Amino acid sequence: MSRITRIATVFAVGALAVSMAACSGATTATAGGSSANAATIACNVGITMPTRTLERWINDGAQLQTKLKAAGCTVDLQYADNKVDTQISQIQNQIAGGAKILVIAAIDGTALGPVLDTAAKQGAKVIAYDRLINGSPNVDYYATFDNYKVGQLQGNFLKDQLKLDSATTPITIEPFAGSPDDNNAKYFFSGAWDVLLPYVTKGTLVVPSGKSPKSDADWATIGIAAWASDKAQAEMDNRLSSFYTGKKVQAVLSPNDSLAIGIEASLKSAGYKVGTDWPMITGQDGDKANVKAILAGEQSMTVWKDTRKLGDQVFTMIQQITKGATVDVNDTTTYNNGIKVVPSYLITPEVVTKDLVQSKLIDSGFLKASDVGL
Repeated sequence: MSRITRIATVFAVGALAVSMAACSGATTATAGGSSANAATIACNVGITMPTRTLERWINDGAQLQTKLKAAGCTVDLQYADNKVDTQISQIQNQIAGGAKILVIAAIDGTALGPVLDTAAKQGAKVIAYDRLINGSPNVDYYATFDNYKVGQLQGNFLKDQLKLDSATTPITIEPFAGSPDDNNAKYFFSGAWDVLLPYVTKGTLVVPSGKSPKSDADWATIGIAAWASDKAQAEMDNRLSSFYTGKKVQAVLSPNDSLAIGIEASLKSAGYKVGTDWPMITGQDGDKANVKAILAGEQSMTVWKDTRKLGDQVFTMIQQITKGATVDVNDTTTYNNGIKVVPSYLITPEVVTKDLVQSKLIDSGFLKASDVGL
């Protein structure tokens, strides 16, 4: 990753120089800035999250909203029920309501160009939250985790646990990818597949279903729409019933916890038993249900992205923007949205296995022991 780069953000309001105010002390400028020599911009933030059906988005939105309100900011938090049109309408309403900073976790990273054009005309700055927004010049910053690293952690976990470098007989694996409309999904899959594909090519890993992309670029062919657990379960049901007569699956590459839950339900229905023929299964997010599954031996690991750190970083970026200060980023080369390379701040994810649940998730306060049956 590139070294930390400072990027100055300067808003223009009409032809006036803007004197930015901190979240806690900002006020909305009167017409023409009559009460001061220069107009000030309020810390008015619109947050749009994709859905309430995934635990992490509920937590992300609520935590950021709480921090901003405590700092005196005006905040509008919306969830779009995984509907693109709904999210666009929510952003339009936030712009109309005077939002000067938009924090957007996009449902479809390619669908927001026109509404972001409107945002730019109103002088609003845009932070893409954990999902890159593509095809628009009006994405000012991207805050996320190192999503390629997420996949690498999953791929290397399977490589090490399956002892692929010393394996003498083929090992069966079924790979899954995330929602085709989520830009992050390609990074998750690429990180893992760059580790695992050479073993598929050599025959150390075999994919009986044939759902084995020839390259990273083909990841969407095995993508599960909307990261839906039920769709992952149905897909796994089909693979097991169609391709596993007389054989067992030994590993499943699941890019996140939501898909893993569906995959695990499918395996149970097919009669797989923990401790006998249960395969290794990856995940991501550290959701409560999946941590319970890890403790029960039904999931091998999850890649933990401490979303509190992401929320803290976005909060800092918002403060820097409203003050007219420089905004911290640590990657200015990786995330090209098709129009521009978006200045980004990447946070490092971590692997959590059964023996790390207490020290990583509980002791850190990310989860309560009672949340996961401890």
